[in-house]
This record gives sequence, structure tokens and C-alpha cells, in this order.
Amino acid sequence: MPELPEVETVMRGLAVVLKGRVIRAASISRPDMRWPFPEGLAARLAGSRVEGFRRRAKYMLMRLSGGDSLLIHLGMSGRMVARRIEDLPNAPIAHEHFAMETEEGIRVGFVDPRRFGSIDLVPTASEDSHRLLAGLGPEPLDEAFSPAVLSVALAGKQTPIKAALLDQKVVAGLGNIYVSEALYRARISPRRVAASVAGARTVRLVPAIKAVLEESIEAGGSSLRDYVQADGGIGFFQERFKVYDREGLPCEACPGPPECAGIKRIVQAGRASFYCPRLQR
Repeated sequence: MPELPEVETVMRGLAVVLKGRVIRAASISRPDMRWPFPEGLAARLAGSRVEGFRRRAKYMLMRLSGGDSLLIHLGMSGRMVARRIEDLPNAPIAHEHFAMETEEGIRVGFVDPRRFGSIDLVPTASEDSHRLLAGLGPEPLDEAFSPAVLSVALAGKQTPIKAALLDQKVVAGLGNIYVSEALYRARISPRRVAASVAGARTVRLVPAIKAVLEESIEAGGSSLRDYVQADGGIGFFQERFKVYDREGLPCEACPGPPECAGIKRIVQAGRASFYCPRLQR
């Protein structure tokens, strides 16, 4: 599933082609994706001007002139692809379930083979009250997300720190890739009990989280399977992974065998965790 950097990258790409533009028409090719589309969605979008964008966790919010926001979640395999109408193929686009066209001839389609993505309309003034956004934790790139804030969220938690950081109520937008990478940078084992990270260890962990997210956004995210940017390009942060998907390979900060057997893969709550047992404690 696209994580925070991928969603941020897609949103920025959409802003380039849509901000300030008027939606000439919208179309829907099926009644639902993960959930049913809002009733009358295409008609409600037509004629609206795109005022701006906001990201909340792994969700994009496209704010419209009529006072509503289009809430977009990419799901497991969703992509938002922007192309000029004149460049579109003559045949229907496979797995494109929703599309918008601007008066300038740009078409943005939501392509999602597995249909785990979703779209909804929410009043802009009450975005944070939407059922998918209410209760989310702090944004990790906000200044307000600090070691003290994370320490409070982790206090008393007896789950592994990896699981705690994937809890969207603790911190919003983190996923499997970036939690593994941030824990490596902070030299914290994914097995460590979350409550034991509260305090001094969060002074290392919070900057590591921010740094890995910022670097990934700069690289356009990580393209592993379905993710592409709005212009059809791919991200390159996967080329900078320190531990994720590198089982058995040497850790860049270790001397190698026999002192270190390489990066280890374990399964926690059904998800793979990658770490260096020698460095991460």
C-alpha cells in the first residue's frame, strides 16, 4: 500500500495539473470500489474549481469551490494518472473506475485493479470529522510531532514498537517500509516493547522518522509494485533502503561475518520486519 511519501508525491503531482482548474466533467464506470461512490458524484463535481489540496495520513483531500473536499485513498493498487485527453488510447482504460476532465483538456483517472481504493465527498469545514480521518494521530512531518508527544503515545504500550508505530492513532501515515527504515536509523529493534522506547529513545526515533519520510518524498517515493506518480513516473527511494527487503544482505554499518550475519527478516502481526540484530537493540 502506498505510504505517506507516495501519497504526498501523488498529491503534489495532482496539484500541478488541477489546482485552479475547473472540472468540466467527471465519470464513473462502476457503482463502487471499496465502498460505493457518493450519490450523484459526477454531477456534484462538474463545474467545480479545484482550490487546493491537503494530505492527512494516507488520504488526499482535493478541496473544491463549492465547499466540499474529494477524499481519495489509493488502497493497495490504486493510481491517479494524469494525461492529456488527446493522448488517451481509443479503447477504455483497464481498471479505470473514476475520472475527471478539466476545461484545459487534462484527464485524471483513478486506476485500481484490486479496488481497495476509495473516494468520498466531505464538507471541507469538517474534513477531520470524517469517519476515516477522525481519531488519527499526529502528522509525523508536523513540528508538533516531537519526542515528548510520541513518548506520551507510547507510554504503557506493551506491544512491539514496530506495531505501535503502525497504529494510525499513535502517528498517522506510517507504514511497513518507513517504520523499518526509521527504526534502523534510530538503532531500535522492532521487537522492543513500545513503552520502553518512551523517553530518551524517542529523541533518536522522531528525527529518524522525519528524515526518512522527507528523503523519500524528495526521491518521489518508493515504487515496488503498483505505485506510480501522477505523471506516470516512478519513485526511486527503494534504491536507498538500508534494511527493508534486504534479508541476508550486509548492514552498511556492520563489519560482516562472523560479527554480523546480515539483515534479518521476522514476521510481526502478519507483516515483515527487517532489521540488523547487531545494531538495533
